[in-house]
Amino acid sequence: MTGVFAAVATPVGADGHLDVPAFDRLVEFLLASGVNGLCLGGATSEYPNVEVADRKAAIATAARRIPRDRALLVGIGAPSLRSILELGDAAVAAGSRALLLPMPMFFRYDQADLHAFCVDVSRTLRSPVLLYDLPDFTNALSPATAITLMRDEEFIVGIKDSSGQEENLAAFARARAGHDWTLLVGHDRLLLEGLVAGWDGTISGVAGFYPELPLAIYQSVQQERIERAASLQALLDELIGELGALPAPWGIRIGLEVRGFPTGPLPLPLSAERRRQIDHFRGWVPGWMDRAARACAT
Repeated sequence: MTGVFAAVATPVGADGHLDVPAFDRLVEFLLASGVNGLCLGGATSEYPNVEVADRKAAIATAARRIPRDRALLVGIGAPSLRSILELGDAAVAAGSRALLLPMPMFFRYDQADLHAFCVDVSRTLRSPVLLYDLPDFTNALSPATAITLMRDEEFIVGIKDSSGQEENLAAFARARAGHDWTLLVGHDRLLLEGLVAGWDGTISGVAGFYPELPLAIYQSVQQERIERAASLQALLDELIGELGALPAPWGIRIGLEVRGFPTGPLPLPLSAERRRQIDHFRGWVPGWMDRAARACAT
């Protein structure tokens, strides 16, 4: 599991349910871009807002599209353990290369609770599991807990770290010595730094609407063109700054709309200020894409 994996948004219809034709078209576009695989059911998919039946439909749709030389990764976070296991079973049956397991949301738990949760899910599903540290939205998983789980549990094979903590990059890289763990950067701001630290790739929200840029950064590092990669990362950071004004991942969905892939209504009513911010981003992003396209072509 190396390279750039695009985190896929969830297009919805007016009724809020998965728009399967729009989703299928988005999957086709992302695969055509050259990404190494797709990731469903993570934060970019807005998984707390999507019913289990729609998530299973998305898994089945993507599985039909994905070629043998690409990987399908599926996030299985949900409000209940029952739903987590149901999604895990569906993903395994569809051929998912690995399951992304975010920590429980809403209520606060300690590290012993999270350890027990990960052990139980991975042993029940008996399929490769990537821990998914997403502390902005779920309980934070400490590096010590994650390392213990990867070291001791047969089916826990790596981590997607979306914490944004720079110190984790070196810590996990050091801890991996002698182990066959997959380390995937989950925060686009740390993409270049993580790749230079020896991480295997990224599951990128930005790649879900502009895969060309994370791919160019990854390829530049592989070619040891670090100066070019740094210039491209600066463009990525500029985009991240604009995206930060909007609730995650609304900016990704608006960017997709600008590229001709509408994703349907946003999940909440919009205030006047929010409409202004969205209009600003919608007007700003075409110019940024033009600059990114020129940079990626050099």
